[in-house]
Amino acid sequence: MIQVPNDLSFFAKLLFNGLGDELNLNNDSEVAIAIRGVIFLYLIILFLSILTYKLGFAKQLPILKSAIVYVVLAVGCMILTFFGLSLPIAEGLLISSVVLGIYRFRLHRERKDRPQSE
Repeated sequence: MIQVPNDLSFFAKLLFNGLGDELNLNNDSEVAIAIRGVIFLYLIILFLSILTYKLGFAKQLPILKSAIVYVVLAVGCMILTFFGLSLPIAEGLLISSVVLGIYRFRLHRERKDRPQSE
């Protein structure tokens, strides 16, 4: 039996719903819920990290350099997943993606409305 922490973040609480207070390693369904929760949390963090990177920091790179950036991002998200169980990593990435998305939208709209000087 493994004790399930009470201080899970919002996304982790959603994904680990149904485990209760203890994780029985002999119960296959509870182990499956735990593994599925960690994988989904990783995918959420990876998606939000890529979105944040694209909205705020990405520059046009050659394909190989871009692939290296995404591989390093995917490896880093594995580490962030374990922090994301108790810290609000996914929530912070969601907020930063929304803020950067609003910024990019307003910047695009401002550039479109600006009269073209010839």
